[in-house]
Amino acid sequence: KGFALEPDTKPAHIELLKLYDSTSIGDIKNSTQVNAVFQSFQPEIIFHLAAQPLVRYSYQHPVATFETNVIGTAHVLEAAKNTPSVKAIVNITTDKVYENFEWVWPYKETDRLGGHDPYSTSKACAELVHESYRKSFFNEAGILSATARAGNVIGGGDWAADRLIPDIIKASATQTITEIRNPDSIRPWQHVLDPLSGYLQLGMYLLQGNKTMEGSWNFGPDSKDCISVRQVLNEMNKCWGDIEWADVSAGKKVHEANLLKLDCSKALYGLNWQPVWNVQSAIEHTANWYKAWYKNNTVTTLQQLQQYAADAKSKSLSWATAN
Repeated sequence: KGFALEPDTKPAHIELLKLYDSTSIGDIKNSTQVNAVFQSFQPEIIFHLAAQPLVRYSYQHPVATFETNVIGTAHVLEAAKNTPSVKAIVNITTDKVYENFEWVWPYKETDRLGGHDPYSTSKACAELVHESYRKSFFNEAGILSATARAGNVIGGGDWAADRLIPDIIKASATQTITEIRNPDSIRPWQHVLDPLSGYLQLGMYLLQGNKTMEGSWNFGPDSKDCISVRQVLNEMNKCWGDIEWADVSAGKKVHEANLLKLDCSKALYGLNWQPVWNVQSAIEHTANWYKAWYKNNTVTTLQQLQQYAADAKSKSLSWATAN
């Protein structure tokens, strides 16, 4: 069962995948709506991904960002607390929950939380809200929970504003120039299916009652796949072609982090999880998804999911043999 806002883009992935029948439209800021869907569906496990996810939007609408990411999260956790069927919760936050010192070392789950912009701070607050509920309510109720922190995800089906790949695709489709704010910023880029596989694996262990899985987990790419925006543009140009972009960083008015990496050794050794597609493969699969849509109106989500599963199985066998 899904619970989400009405999509604000045309097209929208939820429509293309025909998921409306299994999704309740609502807002996590509305506790009545959240409680209603929990009570009617009686879920065993919750994957909480609903959020206001954009940094620049958070500068323009800080209160709305805090309402969604902090109070909205509290509404979800409160509903879970009051639903007897719930056994496990995976609360997805972001890699930006860390106090960013712009250093070259990747951040570990034990590093200090913080945030400069309202978005980052709101997600760090969501981590604290989750920990409070875990200690105050979930432990006694026998509900196992964890938070997951992923890097910059890319993949087909995203048309949101202020995201690099969708901005490139939309500009190319309309033959306009993509404005790039931070061409030399380095981010942990990864295909969306990589962290999703980690969330599912984490949720499986929690649902099985494995208490060692509680806590926070990073899900990010290998260090070599933490590349600059400029490098992503170059890779996209190889896959898509004819990308025109302009550096508008001189006119940037708000702070955005320039360097961010994640240490995912906990997931590697604790969950036997590892990324399947490197950054080049992630960009290629993303570009191919949009090519199929714009050229043939074909949705290749299922085919890419099947390819990912096959590649994951192959890589898992290779990794097990090597170790």
